[in-house]
Amino acid sequence: MPLALLALAVGAFGLGTTEFVMMGLLPDVAGDLHISIPAAGHLVSAYALGVVIGAPLLAALTARLPRRTVLVSLMALFVAGNALSALAPGYDSLLAARFLSGLPHGAFFGVGAVVATNLVAPERKARSVSLMFMGLTVANIAGVPVATLMGQHLGWRATFLGVSLIGVAAMAAVFLLIHPTHAPAPATGLRGELSALRALPVWLALATTVVGFGALFSAYSYITPMLTDAAGYADSDVTLLLALFGVGATIGNLVGGRLADHAMRGTLFGGLVSMVAVLLLFPVLMRTEWSAALAVVLLGIAAFITGSPLQLMVMERASAGPSLASSANQAAFNLANAGGAWIGGVALAAGFGVTSPALAGAALAVLGLGVASMAYAVDRRRAVPTTVHERVVASHVPETAEPVRS
Repeated sequence: MPLALLALAVGAFGLGTTEFVMMGLLPDVAGDLHISIPAAGHLVSAYALGVVIGAPLLAALTARLPRRTVLVSLMALFVAGNALSALAPGYDSLLAARFLSGLPHGAFFGVGAVVATNLVAPERKARSVSLMFMGLTVANIAGVPVATLMGQHLGWRATFLGVSLIGVAAMAAVFLLIHPTHAPAPATGLRGELSALRALPVWLALATTVVGFGALFSAYSYITPMLTDAAGYADSDVTLLLALFGVGATIGNLVGGRLADHAMRGTLFGGLVSMVAVLLLFPVLMRTEWSAALAVVLLGIAAFITGSPLQLMVMERASAGPSLASSANQAAFNLANAGGAWIGGVALAAGFGVTSPALAGAALAVLGLGVASMAYAVDRRRAVPTTVHERVVASHVPETAEPVRS
């Protein structure tokens, strides 16, 4: 795998750190700005809103620019947003800065995934995407805990300054390690990117992302009360257990990328079936501490096995203009975050028990299997190639607005 993928992984590490670190800094920010914890929680929502809006918008606005230039510019916006967060004089300005920080998130992952696949042979595309995403999963293991400790000892503003420096390093890495020939301007421009979104298989792939990853967030959003109230862990143990989730996510991401290069559809279905099984077992696994820790790791593995296949499936079904569709898939991941958390909360509020969000997640994973099956049926009707060899051959076919690979 080329060293240029490291540049994309560094950017992903910074984005993942700043996205999730706010959860650990909420008490510090609330105390310093004299606001309530719920009000501080809106800072998390502001970032997510920035991702959903910024992913398709920035991808569309930069559709005619060289992709290396786009990636550097997106990281510059990321640096500015985090620096402004560190310097924010009050709550409103911090809210705006968090929104600004979220704008480049989805577009970076979307455009970066397209660049990553251009760096490798066709039969290694899923693996290249998984290596970029590894920056995001490693952020949950190391970046978020370290940044949280930094905020607790040096102040939350120091955390955002530190994340800004990661962004500067990512800018330099992208500029130095990614050759312009691997990240040229798209040949089709905005019109081609938009035309690719008209295809039904693209929307079915996006819907699979929303529903499938909604299953993860239905359970993961309420993992802390499950671990403390059901499994009996102390509050102080939760940070370590969340790092275990990051370990599982990293394993699943790497395994999923390798398997998807051999059987993308099979890997996607296998990941969704695994997620159904793990989430159905949650009420049993949460009865003891050791099995609860195992459940956290298994959830990370099962969920992130599907990450690379979902991303690549969207890109291949929008082969005439993959950047916009790839960025839209990042917005879909964040819609899954919001929707899954809401559905899990409904189950919890209905009094079905502290582990009920996991069962709601299992139902969403089953629905995700249904949507993925519908997408498969549409692909078969359109005679989409399904083997690695056919995908390699198809990669040399002139691009059209219709999907040509699976």
